[in-house]
Amino acid sequence: MLIHPNFDPVAIHLGPLAVRWYGLMYLVGFILAIVIGRLRLRLPYVAAQGWTAKDIDDMLFYGVLGTILGGRLGYVLFYKASWYFAHPLDIFKVWEGGMSFHGGFLGVTFAMILFAWQRGRTWLQVTDFVAPMVPTGLAAGRLGNFINGELWGRVTSPDSPWAMMFPGAANDDAAWLQTHPALAAKWHLNEVFAQYHLLPRHPSELYEIALEGIALFFVLILFSRKQRPVGAISAMFLIGYGLARFTVEFAREPDDFLGLLALGLSMGQWLSLPMIIVGVLLMIWAYRRAKRASGDSGANGANGTQQTAAAKS
Repeated sequence: MLIHPNFDPVAIHLGPLAVRWYGLMYLVGFILAIVIGRLRLRLPYVAAQGWTAKDIDDMLFYGVLGTILGGRLGYVLFYKASWYFAHPLDIFKVWEGGMSFHGGFLGVTFAMILFAWQRGRTWLQVTDFVAPMVPTGLAAGRLGNFINGELWGRVTSPDSPWAMMFPGAANDDAAWLQTHPALAAKWHLNEVFAQYHLLPRHPSELYEIALEGIALFFVLILFSRKQRPVGAISAMFLIGYGLARFTVEFAREPDDFLGLLALGLSMGQWLSLPMIIVGVLLMIWAYRRAKRASGDSGANGANGTQQTAAAKS
């Protein structure tokens, strides 16, 4: 079985100041977004739409604000609302952790609405351009979670080749043995815990890097290589991320203060379902709208030809 390296969460010690890995991963994510965005400017249809490097830089400013404010407020409202309402000053203690992707997604959505309004573009034109730039940032964020040894997965069999022990989960491991005696006996986990004082778990952060980061990145890059109907690339992102997150949640340990909710699904899964549904509806709408526009264009062209012929006769 693998054992998590238990990295120091602080990457750089500068006297009283500390630069944490998780913060560095946010920086890496934003830098990768700029690089990918500038590479996308080389696509003929993107250049024809008038996108520039300055647009990317300005967009990043809006995206940073949306990610941080939305991610924090989303965590407060979706996951620990009762605690933060009772301790409102703790909302500002971001150094203690607590960010929600779904909250960050909503924050970025509102930020892109503001950016689109300022640039005189439609919101979907902006999100279609942004969507392929997001997965690498998600991967960087999950790498930060892994380095911190947090957001680990559910307990699994020690025979699993991917099983990993997380030192930070020691207390949770001891509690799990008390609440799952039958499964512990089946997998001989009492003996494992007696030897290591830890239990094997899914390294779900790595699963998320693979699915939400790498796989989704290639899907979006390939899908956006040629021009698609307005809204289609955004729809592909919603569907792809929603499916990836919903799947990984089966291996990820649910938050201990929430547990599993209705139908045995986690909060992450319940928040991902609307993304999938909206993505499918948006994809259908985008292609139907493009088809209608094509049909109207063809009809207008045919009418013009008929009118010209009639005039000549």
